[in-house]
Amino acid sequence: MSSGARAALVRAASAYYRPAGQFAWRFAGGKLRADPVFPALLEEGLLGESRTLLDLGCGQGLLAAWLLAARTCHAREGQWPAHWPPPPPLERYTGIEIHPQEVRRARAAFALDPGLALQIVHGDIRDVDYGAPDAIVILDVLHYLDRAAQQQVLQRVRRALAPQGRLVMRVGDASAGFGCALSRAVDGTVALLRRRRWIRLQCRPVREWVELLERLGFAVRRRPLKGRTPFVNVLLIAQAR
Repeated sequence: MSSGARAALVRAASAYYRPAGQFAWRFAGGKLRADPVFPALLEEGLLGESRTLLDLGCGQGLLAAWLLAARTCHAREGQWPAHWPPPPPLERYTGIEIHPQEVRRARAAFALDPGLALQIVHGDIRDVDYGAPDAIVILDVLHYLDRAAQQQVLQRVRRALAPQGRLVMRVGDASAGFGCALSRAVDGTVALLRRRRWIRLQCRPVREWVELLERLGFAVRRRPLKGRTPFVNVLLIAQAR
């Protein structure tokens, strides 16, 4: 992604958070600038032609802001790289988030009409109805659940997706040594600050995630993510068979 295109997208996406306060706005700008998952989703067309999207563990809704900004920039001459596919023709976005403060920020950001049906649900991804989306995204979420709950969530994902529906999931690689250990320490600290208790994170080697998804009826491909951090993360793009 060219620096100019990414800068335009970051400005447009983070602007949604001005009504949500300085913290939400600055966090959005910093996260969207630094995290390689956001440009990868657009540059490689990883969400395909999805019109309805479910974002499990959506936080303050950064993915929604990013995709809305992509639509805006795509419509403006000179703000969309010619070699990129168009952004997904999104009509409905549903985000599910368990932390009430994040939900409040997301709802404040999208209180004005964003141009599509957008819903932020306060709830637990183990319980909330998933509906029947074209695509489901899970970024850095499942390791907060125990292994049985991880499998239950992915079973629910598979049931919610029609054949050829798509799951895009980012996971850490438990077999990756220092990078994974550092990621666990950071995520554990974040969980401690949010929940006021230490949570034992349940990470798996990437091969285990792939095997689990394949058993559930997905065809899976891997896409390593290398950004400006030492974390070892992998995108799994899983197509429902």
